Amino acid sequence: MEEKKEAEQPPQPNVLDQLKEYVETRVTLGKYKAIEKSSSVAASLVTIVVVAFSAIMAFMFFTFTIALLLGDALGAAWKGFGIVTLFYVLIAVIAIAAKSTIEKPIVNLLISKIFK
Repeated sequence: MEEKKEAEQPPQPNVLDQLKEYVETRVTLGKYKAIEKSSSVAASLVTIVVVAFSAIMAFMFFTFTIALLLGDALGAAWKGFGIVTLFYVLIAVIAIAAKSTIEKPIVNLLISKIFK
């Protein structure tokens, strides 16, 4: 009777088979995590690009408006555009001088987004 009970029990899975299944599961999990991270970064990137493009367009129209307004006040459109251009040149010089101060937070933000 004991022989029947032993014969009726399903055979135990091989340790190597279990190990293979475990490795396959871990590889699949790694793939899913990589896909999740890359899709999150891609979605953030697309959102940032759309927002940045919209902001740049609004900023350009604002700049043209200010330049035309200054040109009207000074009596010549070229004077208004010249003043606005000088203002942006000043901003560019300041940004170049403070490059490392500006770069570090951006790099940290990107790194934190990737490892999030």
